[in-house]
Amino acid sequence: MSNGREAGTGAGAGEGEEAAEGVDRIDVWLIPTDQPEPVVRALCALLDPAERARADGPDPRFGRRFTVAHGAVRLLAGARLGRDPARLTWRRGPHGKPEIDGLAVNQSASGTLAAVALARGRPVGVDVEEVRDARSALRLARRYFPAAEAALVAADPAPAERFTELWCRREACVKAYGGRLVQGFGLPLAGPAPVLLADPGALGPGPCRVDDVPAPRPFRAALAAVGGRPFEARVRTWTMPDGLAMSDG
Repeated sequence: MSNGREAGTGAGAGEGEEAAEGVDRIDVWLIPTDQPEPVVRALCALLDPAERARADGPDPRFGRRFTVAHGAVRLLAGARLGRDPARLTWRRGPHGKPEIDGLAVNQSASGTLAAVALARGRPVGVDVEEVRDARSALRLARRYFPAAEAALVAADPAPAERFTELWCRREACVKAYGGRLVQGFGLPLAGPAPVLLADPGALGPGPCRVDDVPAPRPFRAALAAVGGRPFEARVRTWTMPDGLAMSDG
């Protein structure tokens, strides 16, 4: 399995390209969420009432980043489906995992970066996290990780990097199943990527494949897909398509 990376592509780019035979293609976009005001306004126009209500919360910075992440997801899903992004209606699982017309959609955000994964034929989960400080990493690893993984984090010369790598894998796996994070705390996910998790325990039937996704510093990211079939993650950096941003005034 490979992780291909193409920078500077917008919605719908590369749709005609196929993965190798016997390998599923999963598209992953990294979305820089600090965008100029015209981009934020244009993307806000695509959101549904519930999304706009959340964006209009008490934290303006969160609202802007939320608007960019969710507006970009609508553009990407609309391009894949050939539909108006403003008219997309998500179907959501018990814990909010979205899907539309057989297209599995999963997204994550941390700080100034969001990520979205789109796939057909299998559930997927993606996670992006800003690397924590070493003290927090060690404390959280001791509290939430299996003993062997907590020891691995403690012994690593860069414990915050190792912790965030394992946390992203865990979150991505949980999100692929549409489960709760607590169900993933005991999963054994250390080792060279990709990891084939034969038994996801309470999350659901296995196996599940988990791979690291290249992300700019200070972020780490991971992608998971339910099922044993190999996948290729095509990772691209999202940019606003030409002509869609409104001009000032």
